[in-house]
Amino acid sequence: MSIYQKARTFIYRNARPLDLARWQYHFEGGGKEAVLTALTAYQNEDGGFGHALEADCWNPYSAPIQTWTATEILREINFTDSTHPIIDGILRYLASGKEYTGHFWLNAPQSNNDYPRAPWWSVDSDSTCQNDYNPSACLVGFIIRFADKDCELYQLGCRIAKEAFDAYFAEELLDDMHTAGCYIRLMQYCEEADAADIIDLPALKESLRKQIEHSITHDITKWESGYICKPSQFFNTADSIFYADNKDIADYECEHIINSQLEDGSWPIPWNWADYPEEWAVAKNWWKSGGAILNMLYLKGMGKL
Repeated sequence: MSIYQKARTFIYRNARPLDLARWQYHFEGGGKEAVLTALTAYQNEDGGFGHALEADCWNPYSAPIQTWTATEILREINFTDSTHPIIDGILRYLASGKEYTGHFWLNAPQSNNDYPRAPWWSVDSDSTCQNDYNPSACLVGFIIRFADKDCELYQLGCRIAKEAFDAYFAEELLDDMHTAGCYIRLMQYCEEADAADIIDLPALKESLRKQIEHSITHDITKWESGYICKPSQFFNTADSIFYADNKDIADYECEHIINSQLEDGSWPIPWNWADYPEEWAVAKNWWKSGGAILNMLYLKGMGKL
């Protein structure tokens, strides 16, 4: 059985309806509507997302990191209809002021502590993923891309984008790969919105080239068991502007994906929760389905599928 067929079998046996719809969209000619229908099930009345859409946090209430996850899925299927209720709801949630500090959105709202979760999504966690601009740098890019330029939310997005830009250049290169990915999205959304006057996009792009090379774990001996950073964290096609600078390690990731697939068609998950073993067993399977999709997309984008 091929690597693709093994991954497909795992998806059909284990995936949530959302991830099955994503798989069918990318590899079996499925439509976007099925993905949107499944995604809607995680959206709350306030327009934000919860309900363990980001599988490491089972908080049912809307949260910025869960809402960011929804924006990533919309981007994955290239859905850009700003009049659609999903996108309209996300913008409404971001405009509501919930979890907003005046400069960014909290990625771990207080209500997280009331539900099963990974330790890094506890309110008092000191994890590096709890950076001020994870996921806010991406969310403001989403605002710039989809909000009406005449509305207050758009102006807020522009202000936060400038603050995020200044914060990024005020320090050395980031140590958190997730925050780095949010800055890539900010750059991409601004380019797509033809909003070159908000931040210095050429400067950001040049710095992100260095950032990606800095973030990727080049010691491949650590890839077998550690929680490391691979090129696929930042790009998944050979025509990415970031591919040429990281060609060797990006090509190696293709080999690693092919060689590390488990017998059941999934791939190992290199993290776990300290608590909630029953919920983690479920969440781990959800992550495996998502990982199978992303691995197959990477091989496809690199011309290896």
